[in-house]
Amino acid sequence: MIKVTLKDGIIKEYPINTTVAEIAKSLGAKLYKSACSCLIDDNLMDLRTSITKDCKIEILTFDDDLGKKAYWHTSSHIMAQAILRLFPNAILGIGPAIDKGFYYDFDLGRTLNTDDLNKIEDEIKNIIKENLPIERFELDVEDAIAFMKEKGQKYKIELIKEHANKGEKISFYKQGEFVDLCAGPHLMSTGNIKAIKLLNCTGAYWRGNSKGPMLQRIYGISFPKSSLVDEYLNTIEEAKKRDHRKLGRELELFDFFDEGQGFPFFFPNGMVLMNTLLEFWHQEHEKAGYVEIKTPIILNKDLWLRSGHWDHYKENMYTTLIDEQEYAIKPMNCPGGMLVYKSRPHSYRDLPLRIAELGLVHRHELSGALHGLMRVRCFTQDDAHIFMTPEQIESEIIGVMQLIDRFYSTFGFKYHIELSTRPDDSLGSDEQWEIATEGLKLALDKSGKEYKINEGDGAFYGPKIDFHLEDCLGRTWQCGTIQLDFQMPERFDLNYIGEDGEKHRPVMIHRVVFGSIERFIGILTEHFAGAFPLWLSPEQVRVLPISEKFQSKAFEVIEKLRSHGIRASMDDRNEKIGYKIREAQLKKIPYMVIIGDKESQSGTISVRSRKEGDLGSTLLEEFIESILQKIKNKTIN
Repeated sequence: MIKVTLKDGIIKEYPINTTVAEIAKSLGAKLYKSACSCLIDDNLMDLRTSITKDCKIEILTFDDDLGKKAYWHTSSHIMAQAILRLFPNAILGIGPAIDKGFYYDFDLGRTLNTDDLNKIEDEIKNIIKENLPIERFELDVEDAIAFMKEKGQKYKIELIKEHANKGEKISFYKQGEFVDLCAGPHLMSTGNIKAIKLLNCTGAYWRGNSKGPMLQRIYGISFPKSSLVDEYLNTIEEAKKRDHRKLGRELELFDFFDEGQGFPFFFPNGMVLMNTLLEFWHQEHEKAGYVEIKTPIILNKDLWLRSGHWDHYKENMYTTLIDEQEYAIKPMNCPGGMLVYKSRPHSYRDLPLRIAELGLVHRHELSGALHGLMRVRCFTQDDAHIFMTPEQIESEIIGVMQLIDRFYSTFGFKYHIELSTRPDDSLGSDEQWEIATEGLKLALDKSGKEYKINEGDGAFYGPKIDFHLEDCLGRTWQCGTIQLDFQMPERFDLNYIGEDGEKHRPVMIHRVVFGSIERFIGILTEHFAGAFPLWLSPEQVRVLPISEKFQSKAFEVIEKLRSHGIRASMDDRNEKIGYKIREAQLKKIPYMVIIGDKESQSGTISVRSRKEGDLGSTLLEEFIESILQKIKNKTIN
């Protein structure tokens, strides 16, 4: 018998070679039916895995992220099987699970249309009904290549040759007549998939290489309940309505032009929104003890060699020649911050030194990766670099976390935290990485915030804490980050004089809150569907005179509003009041003030709210006092 420790700490005994699926079944029919994959001693495995020794097992369902991955990966195999049934000569690429759903790339020789997608979806449903058992088997490398050659799958052969080591076994998954090269894990049968929907088909280069062949990529989604598919499709439709690119044009905030792909143009309304955000940023940073600097956009190659960016990031940097010397447009603000620190001597009494910069950075992105403000080629990064003693690491990280929490709470965002650890291309010693990673973990544990570990996704110079915002549609966006860095102070020979009178190396934190101001505006635009909270709205009040004879009274109202710092304008067009109200609603103005005969005689104003409609009559002073309070409190509608 072997001992199995379950997630809740309970230990159960099972005969040797019992599968995880059988263990799940012994724990209850509901768990068995919903099980997708498992963790065996923290290693992701198949439910069909046999247990041969004492271990810890966690059975994963669709409610777990890794369970979803197995569910969606299985769905991609079912889609590939359907494609081969309908198009027997199709050559398969890869078909992974992604953050939301799955895709599969394939080479068909012709472009698919909507009718084709419908036929593929129908065949997928047939395969699900057939409830085909999914089996795993392994072959030697030579046999695996021969097997894929027999099936005419040249891309699979390429993958085997590139990744296989001598003597290694290659794993495959089989369902009915369909076999695919795959590491897994997968569900137990095709019938475990309950509801599936193909979303769209696009072009995709083989393995993302623009010099390689162009394949077709079909995206899909699947869920354990059909109602969840409907919810997801409704969310997609809502997301289309909230698309920040569309709203940016309609609300005259920003746009993109062919003359500068990936370089956003901000209009007056957009600049009001941006400057309001930056004013809030300045206020909070001043309260948190930061000083602000500005460093050049273009700096020479020697600096980027010293920082490590030339070796690790050059393909994303724009370069130029000045006086026959190579320069780069900065992709990050850090090296300039190092020079500012190094410009004068420092004592331990100066630390922690919190230096902030709103720096314009440029990064080369492939044209296919550009997406409105979410992925651009230049953006304003709200950077800060904190220089400190090793003893100050924990308190400074907690301070940054508290600052980030204040920011996101102001906008009503929920968020989750990930700790990213050492990547393969890292700089520095094992000891430095261990100290840095432990420093972040201790601060996270002390803060009481839940977090998950993202192995191997740290920056090349240090581990990091990432903050992922959740918007009103449940989508997540990585914005804030805290990166602990022992490398940059070493490379730039930074120091401070300690209490002992000797030179010491400071530790440094890189951190951003918004991340990119432009991207954060894109997120806010979609989160609020362009109906920004009063304090952020480029236009807060629109005054609507019913006819020309009430314009003088309307001007008086506007002057009063503006004298209190309220952003107000007047619609003095010769149009009916109903039309003007609809226009203001479409422009998502928070408040409308209507001036007509009744208002002129009574000395009051009639107020309409974007959200609540007609609010009735009130005194102008009371209205001003009310909205000033909402602006001060940064009230979220």
